[in-house]
Amino acid sequence: MRWQGQDISAVDDAALPGLESMGGLVRSVTTPEFAGMTFHEVVAKSALNHVPSGSAMPFSWTVNPYRGCQHACAYCFARQTHTYLDLDAGADFDSQIVVKVNVAEVLARELAKPSWRHEPVALGTNTDPYQRAEGRYKLMPGIIDALTSSGTPFSILTKGTLLRRDLPLLTDAATHVPIHIAMSIAIPHEPLRQLLEPGAPSFQARLDTVKAATDAGFSVTVFLMPIVPHLTDGIDVLDDAIARIAASGARRVVFGALHLRPGAKEWFWQWLERECPDLVPAYRGLYPGAAVSAPKGYRSWLSARVRPLLRRHGLHGRLEEEDVPPRGMGPVRTTGPVMKTATREQASAMLF
Repeated sequence: MRWQGQDISAVDDAALPGLESMGGLVRSVTTPEFAGMTFHEVVAKSALNHVPSGSAMPFSWTVNPYRGCQHACAYCFARQTHTYLDLDAGADFDSQIVVKVNVAEVLARELAKPSWRHEPVALGTNTDPYQRAEGRYKLMPGIIDALTSSGTPFSILTKGTLLRRDLPLLTDAATHVPIHIAMSIAIPHEPLRQLLEPGAPSFQARLDTVKAATDAGFSVTVFLMPIVPHLTDGIDVLDDAIARIAASGARRVVFGALHLRPGAKEWFWQWLERECPDLVPAYRGLYPGAAVSAPKGYRSWLSARVRPLLRRHGLHGRLEEEDVPPRGMGPVRTTGPVMKTATREQASAMLF
């Protein structure tokens, strides 16, 4: 496991065996309240990640306080990044969580530099900043404070209902800097959600969080993504989801079909073969070989199905790949194939 550049400042005798031989890790922690999870606490050398200039992302900077994600979404595009730490993209991504314990302090120092141009910073671009680990480590309040104090606009994309804890802080911060909040909500049918996103909050719990943020004065965007072919693309399923999103007070929806990047694709295939084996042939046709995205024909069909439902329920919306705003126009996050794939060396350098 590579943890270059980290200094050991503490060793927990009760942590995992072999801790000291890992070279640079502060400590590894297991606790009864997070059964099956291991938190690897590291000292970050940097907090701000610069998005390569050739990327189509509408932001130039990101902050990721955690690596790996307890939501355990079978389709998560970020799974492959765990292999840069010599961890696997499957079960390790869900259970071996890297925690940058000093991220807020490092971020504050970086934002205080005279060279900082106060460009929008995106949170939640790789793994969720409000996953369950945040309840233990409470890194987000410090991050929010650092961004706000420096006059830096920022966006948050999450599936986590723990966002509600920080709404008072965010409400105050929004009087000083532009803030955009988005909630990722994909699967309205709870039994299916429990299979695909076993560690994430329920669809309704996320809608309740949208309502709480809306009531606090935020104009919230919902990412209705991924829409999973043959499972959540039925007209009744979509209509129910969009109606409930509208009732939550959300103003805008970004929607898109499932993407299956390397790392995620192999893990999702295992899930599909185990849970929905009858759909395997259809998926082999939609995502043949190294294909990441569903065919353009499917995406066009999906767009034609979703748009009338958005209009019916009074929501603005767009397909994720359409009309991506230029950088600097605001802290809005997009996902999926519009991001250029970084080299292994570039991605590894961005982890810490």
